[in-house]
Amino acid sequence: MEITMTVRPPEPLLRLNTILARTGLSQVTLYRKIQAGTFPKQIRIANQSAINDWSHNPMFWSAGNGFQG
Repeated sequence: MEITMTVRPPEPLLRLNTILARTGLSQVTLYRKIQAGTFPKQIRIANQSAINDWSHNPMFWSAGNGFQG
């Protein structure tokens, strides 16, 4: 018997404006729900300094530990 598994592609990350449009919530209400634990927390992709480092020299960037070059 052969078992096959279907792998779903990862869901895309949604921007704040998209979430507000889909839910009909105001930004304040959304953040209150996040604080109350009734809405999923946002995911921080990178901090600003990481983006600045990357923009100065993207060829030597490694997401794990910053610059390697």
